[in-house]
Amino acid sequence: MGFGWMTDVDRPVGAGVVFGERLGVAEGFVRLLAEHGVERGLIGPREVERLWDRHVLNSAVVGEAIPEGAVVVDVGSGAGLPGVPLAIARPDLSVTLVEPMARRVAWLDEVVETLALSSVTVVRGRAEEPAVRSRVLGADVVTARAVAPLAKLAGWCLPLVRQGGHLVALKGASAAEEIDRDRAAVARVGGGEPRVEVLGGAVLEVPTTVVLIERVKPATGRERPRRARKDQGAHRG
Repeated sequence: MGFGWMTDVDRPVGAGVVFGERLGVAEGFVRLLAEHGVERGLIGPREVERLWDRHVLNSAVVGEAIPEGAVVVDVGSGAGLPGVPLAIARPDLSVTLVEPMARRVAWLDEVVETLALSSVTVVRGRAEEPAVRSRVLGADVVTARAVAPLAKLAGWCLPLVRQGGHLVALKGASAAEEIDRDRAAVARVGGGEPRVEVLGGAVLEVPTTVVLIERVKPATGRERPRRARKDQGAHRG
């Protein structure tokens, strides 16, 4: 699929390295976000000019931390970040986008259909809801970007991960501070020692910082997921 609407100046050189022969599909996603993201409340006006580096490549390089053929659940996908760029760059992955807001689910469905992302499924709901958990339990990897502090994020996401799998949380400069603050809470929900990794250093001026947490054991204490909503559902691209 080719969209060909952006010049080489607009598109970072690193995009070709990350997306390879699927660069045209990535361009299509950037175009959709640039044309509709602001009006649909998915991104701020200032983000349009930095979609490639700050959002799309920033998300796609998370693939460096994900094994081949993994089953991935992206929690709180919103505009489709990091799940959509990850699925474009890594067609070997099976990616489920979990998002509670109806208007964002509608957007994600449109993106999946327009870009023909056959490896992507969209599920409406919250990660902590039983109806959602029943659909996505046993993931190899759960990803999340700008969703919540680490303790809450681990409580929502680690129950979805198989033992030996990982939560990959995109974080900024506060990553080490969050680990120090939330280490005990992470352990209570079955997580191992969190570690910080920096990804995409070869293609990004500002690399992506992630916190990796392995699911090492069942949670201690009782988990209390929220009650499921009646309007949840799944959509396959």
